[in-house]
Amino acid sequence: MDMNQYLDVFVEEAKEHLQNLNISLLELEKEPNNVTVLNEIFRVAHTLKGMAGTMGFSRMTNLTHNMENVLDALRSKKIEADITVVDTLFKCLDALEGYVNEIISTGGEGEQEYEEIVQSLTDILDKSPEAKAQPKKKKAGKKADDSNANQKDKGLRLNLNIYDKNVIQKAIEESLNVFQIYVELDNKCLLKSARAFLIFQILDKYSEIMKSEPSVEDIEDERFDYSFTVMVVTKHDETLFQKELNSVAEVRNVEVVRITEEHTEDIQDEEGDKYTQDDKHDTADIDSAAQAQKPGAAKRLTNKTVRVDIDRLDVLMNLVSELIIIKTRLDDVGVGEKTNEFIAALENLERITTSLHDAVMKVRMVPVENVFNRFPRMVRDISKELKKDIVLHMSGEETELDRTVIDEIGEPLIHIIRNSADHGIENTKDRVAKGKSKTGSIWLRAYQDGNNVVIEVEDDGMGIDIEKVRKKIVEKGFEEEEVAANMTQSEVIEYLFKPNFSTADKVTDLSGRGVGLDVVKTKIEALGGTIELETEWGKGSKTIIRLPLTLAIIQALLVMVGSEKYAIPLSSIREINNISPAEIKNVRNQEVILLRDMVIPIIWLHDVLEVPREKSYANKKELTCVIVKKGDKLSGLIVDSLIGQQEIVIKSLGKLLSGIRCMAGATILGDGNVALIVDVNAIV
Repeated sequence: MDMNQYLDVFVEEAKEHLQNLNISLLELEKEPNNVTVLNEIFRVAHTLKGMAGTMGFSRMTNLTHNMENVLDALRSKKIEADITVVDTLFKCLDALEGYVNEIISTGGEGEQEYEEIVQSLTDILDKSPEAKAQPKKKKAGKKADDSNANQKDKGLRLNLNIYDKNVIQKAIEESLNVFQIYVELDNKCLLKSARAFLIFQILDKYSEIMKSEPSVEDIEDERFDYSFTVMVVTKHDETLFQKELNSVAEVRNVEVVRITEEHTEDIQDEEGDKYTQDDKHDTADIDSAAQAQKPGAAKRLTNKTVRVDIDRLDVLMNLVSELIIIKTRLDDVGVGEKTNEFIAALENLERITTSLHDAVMKVRMVPVENVFNRFPRMVRDISKELKKDIVLHMSGEETELDRTVIDEIGEPLIHIIRNSADHGIENTKDRVAKGKSKTGSIWLRAYQDGNNVVIEVEDDGMGIDIEKVRKKIVEKGFEEEEVAANMTQSEVIEYLFKPNFSTADKVTDLSGRGVGLDVVKTKIEALGGTIELETEWGKGSKTIIRLPLTLAIIQALLVMVGSEKYAIPLSSIREINNISPAEIKNVRNQEVILLRDMVIPIIWLHDVLEVPREKSYANKKELTCVIVKKGDKLSGLIVDSLIGQQEIVIKSLGKLLSGIRCMAGATILGDGNVALIVDVNAIV
């Protein structure tokens, strides 16, 4: 069977499982005895093993199988989740990510065996007290092995609770049989859930199914190994089930055990949640079995979702964009001759297009949690490498951003968090000497602010030495010593975003090469966002990133500059003022105005866009000044006149015009003409 058609689904699901595994391992490191976390890790490893086996990825299957052995020993308290075990499991996670990346790039899992990791897992099991106490056995023949297996399986595989006890007693009273049926599939079976479906059809035909382990939902989703156990109530005997189930293709083994009242003697009646039928089963297994029995439990845990290719969403967004352009054109048609019916129809169309746009935007929105979840592991590894105690605190993970922004924001955040860990957080000795806690903290926050999403990275480290940065500015020849000495703190900080500018005294694996903040700034501004840096020497630093909710459709102010129309994003505009030419002063070769005790630099859009100014400007009593903001920095853009606010669709300028610095794109107006969108970040 050609499995390539399932490759995309495998990759997407594997990524989700690996992300969950990453989160769970971090929790396990904090709480080594948390049985719930152990069960979740085991479930992920178990699922990945089944998925890899189905796709024929033998190396990945082997690794997850060995992980299962260690995790099973952890769950049964045979070994403890010490630092060696957790580190090895993290190495397993890295190896699995390596396999998945190889599958994405080549379609196969590659030749890497990760033998040293598998050996580490084996060593962990060999060092367990139980393994040491158990004498090594000589290899026996198959018959002896089968005999031991049969002896072992005489106990029940299922965990019974008080509800099961009542059903069993009632069935026996009515002269019905209760069987535990264990089914094992061939380990080369490709479509496990399809085989399981056939088996459940047979069981439904001849019996009533009481419970199964794993749950029916997990079996349907192929979240099980190659075996499962079912308890049924029936009037038929065991020979019928042996015969019928063994007739199904790819069924390797069927075991039918009759359940009697003796099996329920240890189940306590006084409390419904105390049911320990077999001491070998840990409490977590019993809890999960009870959870599987609760009606509607699975429904609460699963959502009805559909995976959609991002390219299809882009097509849908483009269609909505075209619809908005047509709506704008209709609004401009027949000015002065509009009937009431036309106006009503146009208003209705506007409501529909706005609702449609909002609906499409919500489909494209993704929680920033998808990006944030990779950083706890990164901070853990960095703190070990730097031998510092660092804790990452995250909040606002549910804040949503456009998928295109989410895909691009990860790399800048990596640079910023690494800077906080390496440059910002002091070592333990220095922190204690300064009266700080031994553990350094990094805060990663996200929240929505109007039409923007704000992401903050803050640390309680040493902050930035502004005087040291001043010296570097002079050393590198950016400014004269006198000019650098008169710079404000915010002006000095701006130089940290220059290419090849680093204050690190030595180069490390993490930083100090002068590459980082300039890359971050370029990436953020390419997304239409802004970045600010606040610092206080000895107390810490905070990086603030502002990003637009969407990159496709925005509210803009249309203005006239010369004979052309231009659009300024409304999110960048602080206010609009009329000023007289006499109010413009010249300070250090820069035109400025004084607005409510604030000195604001003036920028003539004519000069930036290379549009000739009108000769009558000198005689004008008032100039139109659009005050725009870039972070905390304000500037005034002089334009000829205002046209009005409009919802516009951003269109790319294409590869040939990609080098134009002051333009963020273009839009099609209602009259069919094109207006360029001003890039406020680049101009200011």
